[in-house]
Amino acid sequence: MIKLSRAVKTLVCSALFALVGACSQSDDGSGPLKVGVMAGPEADVMKVAVDIARQDHQVEVELVEFSDYLSPNIALSDGSIDANAMQHQPYLDNIVRDRGFTLVAVGNTFLYPIGAYSKKLGDISELQDGARIAIPNDPSNEGRTLILLHQRGFIKLKDVNNLAATPADIVENPRNFQFVELDAAQLPRALDDVDLAFINNTYAVPAGYIPTQDALLLEDKESPYVNLIVAREDNKDDPRVQALVKAYQSDAVAAKADELFKGSAVAVWRQ
Repeated sequence: MIKLSRAVKTLVCSALFALVGACSQSDDGSGPLKVGVMAGPEADVMKVAVDIARQDHQVEVELVEFSDYLSPNIALSDGSIDANAMQHQPYLDNIVRDRGFTLVAVGNTFLYPIGAYSKKLGDISELQDGARIAIPNDPSNEGRTLILLHQRGFIKLKDVNNLAATPADIVENPRNFQFVELDAAQLPRALDDVDLAFINNTYAVPAGYIPTQDALLLEDKESPYVNLIVAREDNKDDPRVQALVKAYQSDAVAAKADELFKGSAVAVWRQ
């Protein structure tokens, strides 16, 4: 079997979505609203909003599922999809800055706290000097993890307000932790090989973990990493997009997220 690199797979995915979008996208607002989501529980939550959009707002929504964080923004930027719901503001800011995409947030969804999990430790106090700690390698979630470690006193960062911090920004690591940078989706599988792994809620729950019970460290509800519904500058006022936001910010969607994420998803629009 030929193994493609992540970069190649992303380019192939983008090309396919561009082709599909060129053939089927409706610019006059008469067709279904195409929305990118992460495959798994986030997609299942969005399906509730899809039903509400159809029943209450007469808007048809077509879901397009992804397995990485970059492709949904490429597809949104090139017009293959009309909106996505899979990222928080720091990630969006980073992608807009680095790629020049004209993407904007149109509504808040949930805070999915990132947590630290282990198959070797029963409590964070058991973490040994020199431990191998796996962290997500995408720019914003990597910084998110390091900031959490800084806040809990395990390391010291050059600038704790730098949401794009990397291990190179650690100025004090008195316990000589070894940081292993991996794709977010690989982190649950890495638990056999490391002492601790910081895993996004999106991947922790499908792997069988209940964040509020199993995480040895867990982000609190004051985190700035609130997930968003995102559109382009040129379609942010599309009535279908606005209907999607209204459908998503509903009690039924909050209840589904509470069920699927074992009580750890925070419906931010209610705060």
